[in-house]
Formats: sequence, C-alpha cells, structure tokens
Amino acid sequence: MSTLETNSIGKYSGNNVSIDDALNLKSYTTAQRDGLTASAGDVIYNTTDNKVQFYNGSAWADTGTEILKVEYLVIAGGGGGAGSYGGGGGAGGYRNSYSTEASGGGNTVGEMPVIADTSVNYTVTVGAGGAGGSGAARGGAGSNSVFADVTSTGGGSGAHNSESGGPGGSGGGAGGLGGSAGSGTTNQGYAGSARNASNYSGSGGGAGGVGTTQSATGGGLPLSSSITGSAISRAGGGAGTGSSDQGGRGSANLGGGGNNSTAGDSGVVILRYPKSFTITVGGSLTSSTVTVGDDKVTTFTAGTDNVSWA
Repeated sequence: MSTLETNSIGKYSGNNVSIDDALNLKSYTTAQRDGLTASAGDVIYNTTDNKVQFYNGSAWADTGTEILKVEYLVIAGGGGGAGSYGGGGGAGGYRNSYSTEASGGGNTVGEMPVIADTSVNYTVTVGAGGAGGSGAARGGAGSNSVFADVTSTGGGSGAHNSESGGPGGSGGGAGGLGGSAGSGTTNQGYAGSARNASNYSGSGGGAGGVGTTQSATGGGLPLSSSITGSAISRAGGGAGTGSSDQGGRGSANLGGGGNNSTAGDSGVVILRYPKSFTITVGGSLTSSTVTVGDDKVTTFTAGTDNVSWA
C-alpha cells in the first residue's frame, strides 16, 4: 500500500518560502483548461503545450511572457450644429484608460486597460461626425467609436428654433427659441445647455464640461491626453449662436461638436501597447503606428475592421 507524502513548507524572512520536495502544479489539457472557471492569478501546467500557464484576468498566458496590456483612448464622432437659431453639437463620448488620465463626464479615475490575447481579433471602428444643419434643420448625431468591448457614444445633435438638443456622448445645445439641453452619457461627456435670456441658442457639452450660453464662451470644455506622447485637447462642445467654442474641436479626429450649421468632427481610436508586440490591421481601417519609449502607439483615423497582435 502506498504512503501519502506531503511537502513541508518553511517560511523565512519577508515573503521567502522553501519546499522540501518538487512542487507539482495541477495539470490540464488545453481543452480542460478552457473549461475552467478561472480567476486572475490561477496557475496550471498545460500538458498539451508542456508549459506552465497563468490566467491574467481575461486569457491564459505562458509564464515568462510579456502581458499584452492595451491602453486606449476611444472618442466618438461629434454631433453636428443646427441651422437657424442653431444649438451647438455635443462632443463625441470620451473613454480613456491611459496612465492616470480622466475619461469624460467627470470620471477622474479613468478606465481599466484591455488585457488582450494574441489569438483574438478585436473590432476597431472610428465614428464619423454628424452632419451640420442647413437652413432651419437640426444637426445630425455623431457615430459611435469602438475598440473591443469599449464603445464611445456619438455626440448629440444641435437643435434649431424651439427644439431640444439631442442626447449623446456629450449632449447637444437647445435652439434659440426654446427647448431643453441634450443629456450626456455617464463617464463619457457632459450635457449641453439651453438658450439664455438673450435668446442665444445653447452650446454642446464637451468631455470636460457642460455647454454654456454666454456670448464670449460656449462649447463645453475638452479634455487633454498624452497617450500619443504629446498632450492634445479633444472632444470640445460646439458653440451655439452668439458664442465661441473653447477648443478641442474644428478638425478631423478631435471628436468635437459642430458650431452653427457645421458638421461635427470625426472621432479617433488610439491604442498604446508594449513595443515587443506587432499589430495587424484590417484593410478597411486607416491607421499609423509609431514607437514612443517602450511602447507602440497606433492611431486609427477612419474605417471599421479587425485588429490582432502577435
């Protein structure tokens, strides 16, 4: 009859331990491993690959390999500004996981990065800006931007006459003859504004602040990110009639709301990851990649398709 033997573990100073026999990890085939309900930090021996592997919270990885941590800035297209007595468009939703930077709408803690798997395709979509209103037409809503399961909501449309601003990542401004401000999306952007007592139409909300109806300032404030290595302000709200915007809008890929009768800016998706990995980008996406320190930064400026890493 065999005798059950157990290891003896001795604890020394700090966190050091000793084991008097070899440590035998629980063994699984790849198929068995994939059927486990795993938690981050679980470690097994994979008998199919003959490797020690750990669960990083979203996928199994080999020990001794670098984790593919992808930090992101995902900004949707901004809403278009309206025509007659037109409200400004709201900025596109602003979601950020880079460093300690904030997301939109007052989310000062930002978001968690994506721990990606080299065997998986991830969707990237860059949202277009909403059309500008002509004549007495309201603006169009911006389109969503996407990376993996992260979706930023398109900016709200600017209203005309007595209509209300559209809801969105940041809300659109109300018309100069009445209506209410468009609402923003939690942790993405702020609300627009209603008209003021002088019948100035409302301004669109921005990632960094609510739209206002003062004659000197209007569009909601943008936010600044250094994910590319340089600080750039993006996702400012569009100004209503009689107001001026406060930056972070007016160019492609800033995600800002449109001013009176002008289209909203297109959005952008920016991904930052360790430079030891190589990204493969689907042909329907427009992108560029640069190296910044120990990382690579890939910026997507148009299209929708899959990306993967190796």
